[in-house]
Amino acid sequence: MRPARSVLLVAALLLLGLVLIPGTAQAGPAAPTPLPAAVAPSAATPVAANGQLVVCGTKLCNQQGKTIQLRGMSTHGLQWYSQCVTNGSLNALATDWKADVLRISMYVQEGGYETDPRRFTDLVHSAIEQATARGMYAIVDWHMLDPGDPHQNLARAKTFFSEIAQRHRDKNNLLYEIANEPSGVSWSRIKSYAEQLIPVIRAKDPNTPILVGTRAWSSLGVSEGSNESEVVNNQVNAANIMYTFHFYAYSHRDEYLQTLTRAADRIPVFVTEFGTQNYAGEGANDFTMSQRYLDLLAAKKISWVNWNFSDDERTGAVFKPGTCAGNGPWTGTSSLKPSGVWIRDRIRTTDDF
Repeated sequence: MRPARSVLLVAALLLLGLVLIPGTAQAGPAAPTPLPAAVAPSAATPVAANGQLVVCGTKLCNQQGKTIQLRGMSTHGLQWYSQCVTNGSLNALATDWKADVLRISMYVQEGGYETDPRRFTDLVHSAIEQATARGMYAIVDWHMLDPGDPHQNLARAKTFFSEIAQRHRDKNNLLYEIANEPSGVSWSRIKSYAEQLIPVIRAKDPNTPILVGTRAWSSLGVSEGSNESEVVNNQVNAANIMYTFHFYAYSHRDEYLQTLTRAADRIPVFVTEFGTQNYAGEGANDFTMSQRYLDLLAAKKISWVNWNFSDDERTGAVFKPGTCAGNGPWTGTSSLKPSGVWIRDRIRTTDDF
């Protein structure tokens, strides 16, 4: 997402970002404290049912080789909204919302990783452990926006993903999203970044699926006048990968929907971010267009994650302002904005796995 923020809002939210996810280490790379056994995975959880995921052809498959679709939520930036990622909120996401996947959104810039790599890496470690304890899949999102060239953060990405992959290599519930929304650069430049970073990850973790961002804010090039053909005809030289597509239904209309339709028949696609509003996650909800997208994603078994699991003032944040500071209530719909009610209903729809 590409939001506009005032200087005062950023300052206030940075102060809120000082609240750590429960269980997070504040210094040093020691392993996070395990969560209580009471929230340990059961046979009913998505991970217990599906195990290690793998890309099979153009689809995402479980350990039995069955094509599956994951549905879930993305955190907002951990530097601003870690107070929305708590034991209570994640229990609700797993059991009340019945989500399959949590996307852990760690901004590289904008007061994020580059300001304190140790702190933010530990925040991600903690969030991974919390998702794992609840039997959810976890997407580790390297949330780069500006600069739009992922090469500008390649050295940082190698350091970060090396540690994440080393520590969590034995888990079967991860996906690595290595570049959130590249922009202003060619697809060949993005491909080059992926082909330099993926071997670093694979040296530590040979099995976890990797999600590669596409040109023009992960629009498969549409937002910069291209289309899916540049990826289809020049794919990343690596196995067990998928390509990401992002949409915001009020802004991204038929051209985007048709691009996604064509692309999904040729390459493996994962929608790691979408909203029912405009491209900044603001303004009116377009539930009709959103449902057209979700119908397509269901028909083609394309996994999706909604932006975002916070109480940001924008319409795209699912909780009403003040919910996180007040520690809920997290379950039910009383704390949800209209978009939150709509998304929760669709995540709660019964999985076929």
